[in-house]
Formats: sequence, C-alpha cells, structure tokens
Amino acid sequence: MKHLRTVEDVMTHAAISVERGTAFKDVVEALRMWNVSALPVVARDGQVAGVVSEADLLLKAQGPGTARETTAEQLMTRPAVTVTAEATIPAAARLMARGHLKRLPVVDGDGRLVGVVSRGDLLKVFLRPDSDIGAEVRELITYQLIPHGSAEVYVHVANGIAYLHGSLPDPAMADVVVRAAGTVPGVVDVKADFTTPVPA
Repeated sequence: MKHLRTVEDVMTHAAISVERGTAFKDVVEALRMWNVSALPVVARDGQVAGVVSEADLLLKAQGPGTARETTAEQLMTRPAVTVTAEATIPAAARLMARGHLKRLPVVDGDGRLVGVVSRGDLLKVFLRPDSDIGAEVRELITYQLIPHGSAEVYVHVANGIAYLHGSLPDPAMADVVVRAAGTVPGVVDVKADFTTPVPA
C-alpha cells in the first residue's frame, strides 16, 4: 500500500526544462512537443532560475524580429514559485491556488530541479482505491491513536467516505479519531458512530 502524502509521492521525476539561452522558437516547440503550458528555466548548475509560460511568450515577445532574438531568460517569470519534494500535497495545492498555477517545479535543498508537479498529480490522492484508504485509516487509528486492546473501531470506506463505528474508552477521543481519519489522503468525508463501554 502506497501512502500518498508528499509531493514526492505524486510528482513527475523526469522534468522537462529549458536553459536560459534557449531561443523563443525552441521554447515554443518544447511547450508544443511536451503538451505543457509552462517550463522551468534552469541555470548551468541545475537551479531553477524562473519559469517560462505560454502567457510569457504572448505578452513579452511583441514586434518584428522579437521572436528571433528573444531567449528564455528574457521571457521567463522570476523568481519561480517552487516546492520541495518533502512538501505535503495540501501545501503544494495551496501554492498553486494562490498563484493560479497549473504546474510547480520541484526542487531540492539547493534549489536544483528534481521534478515537476501538476494539478492533475495532486488530484491522484482522490483516485486511490477505497481499500487502500481504509487500510491507512485503520493503521492510523489502531497503531497511533488508540492503545492496543482498549477500543474496537471498525472502518469501512466507500467512494472516499470513511465510515467509523465501534466503541471508544473515552467519548472525548471521538473527535480526535474523526479529525485524524480526515487527514488521510483520499478521504473526502468522515461519518462516525461510536459508543462508550459501560463500566462494569
């Protein structure tokens, strides 16, 4: 079972990029060939210097001869909005939403390009099989939240909705368990029905 929690779990590792000196026409060709709307621009050391998009090409390359003389460095938007492979999927999604971006370059600790993550990549968590989601919810509750043998919690996942029922030793734990289950990638809602054992 693969847990999908970080950008590294869903990103494309073979990142397509262009160099600073790439000519306008070659940038256009790369965008067309790889069917993407933007590409990272990298320096010689592999660090991401910026991002060049279709919008950049349309806005910044105006006038006769411009297309022939312009390079990716002149066209690109800088600084590039990037994300690390260790970033959580929700954090990457927030970055994309704030910047109205479709793709983000993924960088290592030195700012070097190691991959690209797209909106479609981030949505992969919602395509996880219910059985995988259920197994992860069960593992989280059983091994991390509730002491062994102190509760009976049953988990069933259907269409991304986690149904929890059983008994808990403390009614206050119900809210903790529900919130924890909701953090599992792929869970779209949590419905719980817990009882508290009657003291002997």
